[in-house]
Parts: sequence; structure tokens; C-alpha cells
Amino acid sequence: MGKDKLVLLIDMRSSKTEVDSLLKKAGLKGANAAAVLKGDFTALKKDGWTVGEKQGNVVEFDRSLEDLNLNPQTKPYLITTKVNDEDESPGYPADVNFGINNFAKVTVHELTSGITRFFLPGYAQNRRVLLSGDFNNWSTLKGTMTKVDSGWIADVKLKPGKHEYKFIVDGHWINDRYNNLESDHDNNSIYYRYNYTFKLSGYTDARKITLAGSFNNWDANSIVMEKNGNVWQKQLYLHDGTQAYRFFVDRKWITDPANPNKIQGADGYTNSVLNLGETVTFKLEGYTNARKVYVAGSFNNWEHGLIPLTKTKTGWALPLIIPPGNYGYKFVVDDKWITDPANPRNMMEGGIVNSYISVKPNYMFKLSGFNNAKSVHLAGSFNNFDDFGYTLAFNGKEWTVSVNLKPGKQLYKFIVDGKWMIDPGNKLYEPNQYNSGNSVLWIE
Repeated sequence: MGKDKLVLLIDMRSSKTEVDSLLKKAGLKGANAAAVLKGDFTALKKDGWTVGEKQGNVVEFDRSLEDLNLNPQTKPYLITTKVNDEDESPGYPADVNFGINNFAKVTVHELTSGITRFFLPGYAQNRRVLLSGDFNNWSTLKGTMTKVDSGWIADVKLKPGKHEYKFIVDGHWINDRYNNLESDHDNNSIYYRYNYTFKLSGYTDARKITLAGSFNNWDANSIVMEKNGNVWQKQLYLHDGTQAYRFFVDRKWITDPANPNKIQGADGYTNSVLNLGETVTFKLEGYTNARKVYVAGSFNNWEHGLIPLTKTKTGWALPLIIPPGNYGYKFVVDDKWITDPANPRNMMEGGIVNSYISVKPNYMFKLSGFNNAKSVHLAGSFNNFDDFGYTLAFNGKEWTVSVNLKPGKQLYKFIVDGKWMIDPGNKLYEPNQYNSGNSVLWIE
């Protein structure tokens, strides 16, 4: 096979649902899965696909990448129902602690409306330019840029964090030549959408002020503060969580005078502390005779005795800032570990059952029609298909659990009274090694 072809493989033993999903991935909206499975390939041929060789039950089709304005790959680009369980949606970079942009000439701007504008200068003679990146699944169909007098622009709504992107100019992929940040793989341009500004007032006579923290391994030279009137400041992307930091003013360390939260570091220095994330209120009713009550979980590496709850009239409570994610937790009442009696949802970690909480969940799993079930659990690619998974709670109508999921493809199953099953409310599924299938969910 050549390197300039988009290859579509259809296993004729696949279900209609699988083929429907496959045809959508290939951009064939008008094709009929039932007809294809009967050997009628008319719709594919009309769309420019060529019928190739047949190997057993698998029929191969191909089409020119240039016709589709797709990025030529080192291997032919495959569209197939046989998707590896470990595959992820392309283009979503790993989490990073922080990020600062580095442009020779700024080509990406944040508008006051909250929209991010990408600008490609020049290319006045070209007919079609697209913006493709992790924010649109590296699409070659979406992201059409608008031609202006000095180049091309596209407006995108981005979440704070690290984003990779490229431009497609009349079918040819190029990076942003004014952006000095590139990924190690594929030379994609990197843009950080900021979410935090560090500020230090005064010190107008200082020659140089830098910022260092747990997020950049306390490097005192890499983040230089910028003077703006009577305020030194620096914008950057900063990952949610607990972040310790301090300023280096003319080679002398100081904490942030505007931040009352301080902590003693292992190196003997006092550091300022930021807590970024969602506020979660932990409550434990009763136990009014207890001397001390703490909460611990995977959000603080299960360190005992660090997060005390405050006594109330009816029990104990504490608002706590936690980064988005899925966590196990327990209360520690006078040195005795207990699950949360008010929370019916659990998960297992290291063979131990803990209470389960999702912070800033972006999807709720629901299962109807099993009112008499004794237990329902959720297992998927997001928790390594753990046998215990996440416990669903019954609300009188259906079983539910909310989960914080990363963008891309997620595979999952329900476990009802010990029996594994695909989601009867979801038509999308794919085969697995056990010939029982996994339900498929795509998170934007």
C-alpha cells in the first residue's frame, strides 16, 4: 500500500451498528450499512472510494489523502472496526503543570469575549486554509479559516491548558512559523491558554524578579516577572491542585505578601500556597463525641492527619479545594478509618473499599430497567476495567454515577449483580477479546 491513501477496512461479519459507526468516521453520511453488508458498495464508489482486495471477510477500500485534504502519514491512515483498547483520540496532550507561550510574533490572541483567535499571516494566493488541532480531533473537515486582508483567521473556544495545532493550506500541513514552541512528535505548534496571573506589588526599584514553585521544580531563572507600573506580573497556565511558590527579588527569596496561605518547605524556606480547583464540602453527620475527625483520599495521597474537619452542631464539615478528577476517600474518626455513611458510591483501591467522589464530572452514566438489582458497578478504560469499578446508586428510577472523563474515546461496561453487560441504552459498541463487546463513548 502507498503512503498517499486513506484506507477503509470493513469486516463483513460486523454488526450494522459497528458499520454505521465506521461509515461516520469515514465521512460517509449517506451510505447505508445494511446495503454495504449485503455487498452493495455503490454509495462508497460515488464518494470516490475504490474497492481493493478482499482478505477473508475483510474488504479494503482506499481513497487519495490529497483529495480529502488529510495529513499524509508514515503509514496508511486506517479506518477500521478493529480498534485497540488502548487507543486514544488523537491530539490530546498529557497534563502539564504549567505553560508559558513563546512567540516570535504573536499569532494567537485571546478576545474579550473569551474566544481564542488563531491568525495565519500571508498565503493570499491560496484557496482554502483550515485550523486543525486537539480541540477539534485534528479534523480535516472542520476548522475552516476566514480570509482577511493580511492572512487567515479562525476563532475557537478553548479550555485553559496545553493545546497542539497546525494549519492545512490547500491540503498541505504546516506549523505556525511564528510559534517557538513545538511538540517533540510531529512538530505540532503548542499554545497555552492561560488561567492565572501572579502579581507582586511594589518593589519598583528591583532590577529583576523571577517566580519559582513546585510547578517548575523551583527553577529560579526560567519565569521572569514583567513590570507594569507599580506591579510585577506574569500570566501563565497553571494546573489545578496545591501549588507552592515564592518570588526571587534581586537574588533574595520572599513569599507573596498578598497571599496569607503559607507553608514550611522541606528546604527550610517558607512558601506561599495556592489551591486551585473545585470546592468540595465534606460532611460527616454525628460522631459529636469524637475528639478529632480528618478526611484523607487519593487527592492527598492518603496522608493521615493533614486535613481536619471542623465540628458543627450536628457533626463535622470542611470545604476543600480539589482538582477535577475521580477520587476515593475516607474519614478518620479518632484514628478509625470509615467510609462516608451518606455516600452510596464506592470504589476499590489496593483491595480496600473506599467512598467515591467525582470532582467536576462531565458525564453521568445511567442504567434503567434493573430496579431489582442488588448492586450495579461501572468499569471502563478510565479505571482499567477494574472488577469492582465505581458503584452506581439507585434513585428509584435508574442507577447513576457521575465521572470525570478525559476527552476522546472511552470504553465501558456495567456489572449488574456480578454479571458484565454492555450498556443497553447505547447503540455504539465494539468487539473485544472476550467476544462480548464494550460500549463506546466519545467525550468532546
